[in-house]
Amino acid sequence: MAVAAPSAAAPVERYRPPAPAPGDLIDWPDAFGTRFTVFVDTEEEFDWDAPLARDAHGVSAIAALPEAHRRFAERGVPLTYMIDYPIATDARATDILRSCLADCVSAVGTQLHPWVNPPFDEALTPANSYAGNLPEATEAAKIDALTDAIIAAFGPRPLAYRAGRYGIGPNTLRLLAARGYLLDSSMRSRYSYADDGGPDFADIANHAFRAGPMIEVPLTTVYTGRARAGGTRLYRLLAAVPKGRGLFARAGLLSRVALTPEDMPVKDALEAIAVAVGEGLRLLNFAFHSPSVAPGFTPYVRDAADLARFHAWWDAVLADLARRGVRAASLDQIIAAAGRG
Repeated sequence: MAVAAPSAAAPVERYRPPAPAPGDLIDWPDAFGTRFTVFVDTEEEFDWDAPLARDAHGVSAIAALPEAHRRFAERGVPLTYMIDYPIATDARATDILRSCLADCVSAVGTQLHPWVNPPFDEALTPANSYAGNLPEATEAAKIDALTDAIIAAFGPRPLAYRAGRYGIGPNTLRLLAARGYLLDSSMRSRYSYADDGGPDFADIANHAFRAGPMIEVPLTTVYTGRARAGGTRLYRLLAAVPKGRGLFARAGLLSRVALTPEDMPVKDALEAIAVAVGEGLRLLNFAFHSPSVAPGFTPYVRDAADLARFHAWWDAVLADLARRGVRAASLDQIIAAAGRG
């Protein structure tokens, strides 16, 4: 998506979280088995090709959420709705979400889009669209405003957080822990947003880990193909070769596959699941944007045919997970199994 042109502010040092130490990896209990979870970035709809704006958005796509929720509920899959400020402060949107939470296993978490979340003390620039780049006091104030709005709408204090655009920063986890959050899912394994002013997750793999008092559950990203042992290093080297990544992907040598139906073909996702389970990953983390459950609101679901493919993707993926004995996990089950419940 495009953002406003940068201001003359001093450049921001890009945040690169360190790889967790081996002792920080979550040692899941045997009874937990191999599980998967689904986080929904529950947010306003806007033009992904236009500069980010404070007010150029709507929340009408949320009306399609109950039908999508039903499809998951029928398969025993709880969802964690990571909601942002425009959703949390819209009465109709929160009413619809409360109907989804009536299953008593789905949950609400927090997702911070700083450009639509008060207070608006910062300039609207590309770097500032990543909340972790903001001054600590500004980031804290935005987290507080959003947390308070969620509590006002839903009652319980949210326990899970995701920075919009995966925009975590050096202060974020400490700020969250001080406010009672237990789990973060702001790290997108093996991706980098440094070219746009955001964080670089080159050192973050897929295993959940402890980051201080917080549980970190990265969005699962798997390298597939015969050269997958080359991993992030090879994938980044290919960026310097004209069409290098595409050539390696088409040759079945190396592909980077995030577990999302958005711009990830189902064939690739199924291969990524096979690799992840085969390598012993105990918790697979899937995600999608809530406006993708209706046509015309994201680049991934532009029409009815795209929506049918979106649902077919989930049908195939959920069937494959069931065949492998990989069960769904709710937010509460993850926190309890990680020893924080």
